[in-house]
Amino acid sequence: MERMDGIDAGFLYMETPSTHMHTLKIAVLDPPAGRIDLDDLGRWLVLRLDAMPALRRRVQTVPWALHHPVWVSDRPVDPRQHCFYHRLRDPGTMHELHEVVGRIASTPLLRDVPLWELHLVEGLEGDKVAVVVKIHHALADGVAANAMLGNVADQNPLGSPKPSPQVVDDHTPRPRELAVLGLRDGVLKAFALPGLLLRTLGNLVRLARRERPADTDVPRPILDTPRTPFNTALTSRRSFSTTSLPLAELKQVRTAHGVTLNDVVLALVGGALRRYLLQRDQLPARSLTCAVPVSTEEAGGVPRLRGNLVSNLFTVLGTDQADPAARLQRIHRTTAEAKRVQQTLGAEMLRGWLEFSPPGPATLVMRAYSRLRAARWHPSPVNVVVSNVPGPREPVTIDGVPMTDVFSVGPILEGVGLNVTVWSYVDRMNVTLLSCPDLLPDLDALTAELRPALDELLASRPRVPRPERQPQP
Repeated sequence: MERMDGIDAGFLYMETPSTHMHTLKIAVLDPPAGRIDLDDLGRWLVLRLDAMPALRRRVQTVPWALHHPVWVSDRPVDPRQHCFYHRLRDPGTMHELHEVVGRIASTPLLRDVPLWELHLVEGLEGDKVAVVVKIHHALADGVAANAMLGNVADQNPLGSPKPSPQVVDDHTPRPRELAVLGLRDGVLKAFALPGLLLRTLGNLVRLARRERPADTDVPRPILDTPRTPFNTALTSRRSFSTTSLPLAELKQVRTAHGVTLNDVVLALVGGALRRYLLQRDQLPARSLTCAVPVSTEEAGGVPRLRGNLVSNLFTVLGTDQADPAARLQRIHRTTAEAKRVQQTLGAEMLRGWLEFSPPGPATLVMRAYSRLRAARWHPSPVNVVVSNVPGPREPVTIDGVPMTDVFSVGPILEGVGLNVTVWSYVDRMNVTLLSCPDLLPDLDALTAELRPALDELLASRPRVPRPERQPQP
């Protein structure tokens, strides 16, 4: 038994019938026979749970919501409760896969079993199959999910994971025990409150005294967020779309302009959104804003296989600027300042306050907010979430089966109906978009603007020989 920390529990409290707090990982595999047996895949996975311990754990709530829930691993994992089969309709293109993944994303995970599902999707063109893993954000962030993938890959430096029988805890906590431990932990936690308050006040004073550079405009959540069609109340439905871009081309833009790869990703998203909204006469006069999840994990540590060590910084996408080079430089300056603001506040400040979020009231407030569709009544905190996670640099095989591509995307939120997640894989940047079709009915059209937006950035750089474009697998 292990107590959830505030940030992991927060992802549970945020979940409502229209806000699903799971993430999606999609691996495209090329099996020799063109198919994979679902039962065999389920058994293979269960025998390797030691390499992915988060997938053993289920949620156990505390009576009367006295404290955050706990994780327990008191039952064997039954693959029949987690593994599902789909077959694409002809012709089995990525568009058909997008439709299936959108339907998979539209339903929440059940709370009485470990918070994950595995969906085997056959019928993809080229005799390929897709494995879609739906995993709750409370279990793992992008860094932890990437580490789990590395743990089961044949390229793991420690060797392929060895099959092992399931081991479960021999103790299931009773309600009285959970209540007593919840009260005890709550009292002990209260002693940390004065120190957290003093640190927070000190950080806020330092932030107020900082001189804000004149050429940056770090957005203030809600106050600086313009209205768009996808910044309103959600329904339960989800739409999903992907594209792949050559990593070398993004790196060329980075080098030519002296910025970071993350700046290039943000400028790419900003350019695509500008093009898309302009074509529909829906482009706001002010720049769209975005939240960028950033890892707070120390570099060089042991790969983390569960939980969330993440914070957010807030920056602009420069959608109010037509010049792609000027947009990129503005994003570079503003994002650098946003990082300094985050460092001044301290990445652990929000994490510390989330420890004190009350489970019962937090859940009730989020459900009422969703049921009332209150996101229609006020500006959103930000317009979009943009996440960039470094993926495998070398081709991956899993149990001898080549993985030809991998995609990932995080959840959308009430008022923030667009998530853009970028995972690199070998020589590609795989960009995935998740939205709600009742807000963005033509998500593929937005995805299609990413290639022209990259071409604009390439044209704006000093003339450097471009690598020959490789055909997409």
